[in-house]
Order: sequence, then C-alpha cells, then structure tokens
Amino acid sequence: MKTIVKKVFFFYKLSLFIIFISCSSDGASNPLNNTPYNIDINTQIIGQSTTYPNGDGTGIVNFTISATNATSYKILVGSEIINSSTGFFSFTFNDLGTNSYSIIASAYNGDNFISTNKTIVVYVAPTLVWFDEFNNNGVLDATKWNYETGAGGWGNNELQYYTARSENVTVQDGVLKINIIKELYNGSNYTSARIVTKDKYSFKYGKVEMRAKLPSGAGTWPALWMLGNNISSVSWPACGEIDIMEHVGNQLNKIYGTLHHPGHFGGTADGGNTTISNATTEFHIYSIDWTSSYIKFYVDNQLFYTFTNNSSLPFNQNFFFIFNCAMGGNFGGTVDPNFTLATFEVDYVRVYQ
Repeated sequence: MKTIVKKVFFFYKLSLFIIFISCSSDGASNPLNNTPYNIDINTQIIGQSTTYPNGDGTGIVNFTISATNATSYKILVGSEIINSSTGFFSFTFNDLGTNSYSIIASAYNGDNFISTNKTIVVYVAPTLVWFDEFNNNGVLDATKWNYETGAGGWGNNELQYYTARSENVTVQDGVLKINIIKELYNGSNYTSARIVTKDKYSFKYGKVEMRAKLPSGAGTWPALWMLGNNISSVSWPACGEIDIMEHVGNQLNKIYGTLHHPGHFGGTADGGNTTISNATTEFHIYSIDWTSSYIKFYVDNQLFYTFTNNSSLPFNQNFFFIFNCAMGGNFGGTVDPNFTLATFEVDYVRVYQ
C-alpha cells in the first residue's frame, strides 16, 4: 500500500502544539540556567529490518527521549500527549497500511523545556477479525446471518420476492449461492434471497474483502453492501450506505462502488465505477479500505474510487453486511424476457482491522 502522509489543518495542529507545551509553563519566562539542552529522540519500530523497514505490522514503536538537565519528558503523537519521567515511551499505531507520522518531543526541567520533532513511517498489518468462508454445505451459519424476506425491494420497484428457501439460498462446495429464479411466487414473477448480519455482526473501519462471481442476464442486480447500524432510529439515508460492489446485467462487466448519505443518495450518490472482464464467468475480489479519513474501493486489488470521509458523515459508526440479488427495479432495468435462472456466488467475506 502506498504511504499515506497524515495531513492536519494548520490551526488544528498549532492548537495541539500550544496545548502540548502549555502543560508546563513557558520556559522562556524562567531565565535560570537549568533549561534542558542536547535533546535527542530515538525510535525503535518493532520488527524493523531490511525486509520490513517500517516494522513487522504490529504498529508498536518504542521512543527514547534524552536531554541534558531534563527531569521529565512529554511526547505528542497525533493528538495524544504522553508523559514520562524517564523519557521512555511505547505507543501502538492502529491505522492500517504504511503511514507517516510527525512526532513532537519535549524535555522539561521545572518550567523550562526544549522540543524537537521527528517523522517516522510505520506499517500496521491487518488482522482478520471476522469472516465467513461458506465451508459448511447446506444452510447458512445462523450465528452470522439472518434472512430478510418480502417483495418490492424496499422502495426500489424490484420484481423479485426474497425468500429463505433452500431453492433460493444455499451453501454448496464452499460457496454461498443465491439463485434467482423466474417463477410466480406470492404475486411476484421472480424469487431470490437477501441475507444480512444485522444484530449479529457489525463493525467500524477496516479492510473488507469478498470473492464473488456475478449472475448473468439482463435485469439481474447483485450487490455486496452495508448499512449503518442506526437505520432503525434515523432511517435511510441518514444511516449511510456503502455499496462495495454492484453490477447490473444490462451493463455487463461494469462494477460500481457507491456511497449514499444525506444530500447524496439515489441518483446523486457519491461513487465510481470500473470495467473488468468475465464478471459473470470468473471469480473476482471486491474490497474496500475504510478509515475515518477515506473509503477506497478496489476490484482485484486495483483502486478505482476514493471517497473522502470526515466526522460530519455517517461513515464513522458500525455497519452490517447485506448480500442480495434483485431483478429489475430502478437500477436493474429491463429484464430479458428469456431469463429463467441465474446464480450469484460468494466464495468468502473477510474483515480485517
């Protein structure tokens, strides 16, 4: 992953620095000759080697601050101030990937101090925290998934009826299979399935990776996506929606990554798309990197869209998964009159943090 340099607004960083140094009195106001000098900052990135110049992925860095005449020390890491009487600090960075950080260290003797700064680059490896490999033949893992059933697609004018029948959703040979069938069922002309992790698993931030093969046929609309956990209290789009992968059979091989939120939803949503080969005949990896600063969309590890996240948006809370395949509707479009059956296959879903 490319190095991501943390950018902080000038006044924000200035205010943090003022707070940092004002935790003790201004050294300039004390003319005594005991002001620290010869300050030095050494860093030990755990696991650093020629092969891993930015560490072993744990994100642990040990800092040793020294200065002549110093009796105590402080270090500013991001927005966090750490105090020490010895000058030794250990800090664990959590942002995934390889990132640069500006460190400010100060040595104190009473009200007097001296400061220095250093930039370090730290690698944090993702840890697998949740997954479903769909390795058990038969029904879904009930500890991870619920079924949502019904017609109409919750306002999208879709043509299918979502069921919990094994004809529409099953696990076979290590793969989740959602079958879209042309049949008359409870007043609808098609059946399919929609499964969710709501009330069973949700998370905030991380890397999400899914390997899937998409159904073929004009009118099919498979999606791998997420909704904010607070949808029951604030409704949509205030809860936020992250569409990791959407594809419509009427636009073969065109993959969409989209975000819906207040002021940007439906036809005005934020997103991008990319065109791949063999979306309906081969498995591909669909993934996102999600942080408080950005959400990046990938197909087969190739970045195709970056969204800038911030604290005013709903993408800073827990989200749950939804896997489904619709027919027709506002986005799926016209269904091929000769369509009879198609299958949406998911090999796995994995969450790293």
